[in-house]
Amino acid sequence: MFLHRRTVGLRPPKRRSALDCIGMIQTAQEPLSKAPPIAPTRTRFWVIVFAVTLAVVTYIDRVCISQAAPFIRQDLGLSEVQMGLAFAVFFWTYALFEIPGGWMGDRWGARRVLMRVVVWWSFFTVATGWAWNLASLVTARALFGAGEAGCFPNVTKAFATWLPRGERVRAQGLMWLSARWGGAFTPLLVILVLKFLSWRQAFGAFGLLGVIWAVFFYRWYRDDPRDNPHVNAAELALIPTASETAPVHQAVPWRKLLRSKTVWLLCAQYAFLSYGWTFYITWLPTYLKEARGLQLGTGAVLAGIPLLFGGVGSLCSGFIGGHFERKGGNARRIRRLMACAGCLGAAGCTAVSVSIHSPLTAMIVMGLASFFMDLAVPPSWAVCMDVGGRACGTLSGGMNMMGNLAGSLGPLATGFLLVRTGHNWDVVLYTFAGAYFMGTFCWMFLDPVTPLLPATPVRGSEVVAVRETGN
Repeated sequence: MFLHRRTVGLRPPKRRSALDCIGMIQTAQEPLSKAPPIAPTRTRFWVIVFAVTLAVVTYIDRVCISQAAPFIRQDLGLSEVQMGLAFAVFFWTYALFEIPGGWMGDRWGARRVLMRVVVWWSFFTVATGWAWNLASLVTARALFGAGEAGCFPNVTKAFATWLPRGERVRAQGLMWLSARWGGAFTPLLVILVLKFLSWRQAFGAFGLLGVIWAVFFYRWYRDDPRDNPHVNAAELALIPTASETAPVHQAVPWRKLLRSKTVWLLCAQYAFLSYGWTFYITWLPTYLKEARGLQLGTGAVLAGIPLLFGGVGSLCSGFIGGHFERKGGNARRIRRLMACAGCLGAAGCTAVSVSIHSPLTAMIVMGLASFFMDLAVPPSWAVCMDVGGRACGTLSGGMNMMGNLAGSLGPLATGFLLVRTGHNWDVVLYTFAGAYFMGTFCWMFLDPVTPLLPATPVRGSEVVAVRETGN
């Protein structure tokens, strides 16, 4: 027996058009599309924190010997030329191991390489305090330099892995501010420590800082941002390598690098800058004592001015240049203008400081020279990241190698010039001004943005699972 629909209160279903169905689907999906997007986490900024603290440790370990030099010379019976050799050998091995240090970061990742090199150079910082003659001092400083060589190329590798392009110049500015200020306050720190410890014990205390840093860094850092559980999907979308493989090891295209005009000009300008800059961390305390007649305590205060001003220069360069690049400015023009202004300003201020009689005023002008010189530093390392691509560690190592080879000539040339000219410090400073001036011509013809190598390729057959954690 069949019942009529009307007898039970049922109505025939309303026939819906295709447009009505589409409208229903859009309505059902509307709440999902209007859901607030997940804010990106800020885990990547911890990479900058680790880089900043390491830069401070690096320059404390590097600069402390210049302030302790009078005590070392007295205890070990070293001449000026012999002390200059102890200064210079650091830069030789530092330069020699720059490319291997950067290559190891490209090959095995920054995590393992940085942990090992920091522990290595911390040990030989301590070993500097064990020196008993010139040979042992030179050996300790040489091995110390070999360890520090891997620092900044691998930090640059970490920046290129973890930071978007718009944040790289700013990160370099912050790191070099910390490096310079770490060196600026080291003379005062050494003076304070030497009131309670001998110079030998002081090197032991400074060496422990790096070991502590290495332990915390190794526990936290990962070569692939996707391996850090605190990075959410929104932050991974900002990081350039979020969709790429964590380090895919490929052969470095040496021929392409060596044939590039950009690479050679980049290395040359850094060499000119480094030749003059090493004066601030080697002979400057001696200059203040002999040429300006200042005592150890006063000289330690004034010796920090160039590094203090230099840190401000790095910060200004990183933030100003980074700001205009993020706003869509011409990165090529911005980097060239910043670097050329830095080289010319450094040359002019160094030359002017020679004719100033007041020690304080002369050091302020020399500090301005350091300020201008450091305007060129963050752009230089940003070029390594953007131009070098997946070989940015190797390229930054090559640039820093050439810089430190030239920088190693500074302490040696200063010692020989002082002997040959009867301690005429003016001649020394004029050579530094000339080197800064030459750096301008390199930047005029340098292409600071066009990549030589592509970024690390993506695994075509691998589907990347992206975490959806909120924090």
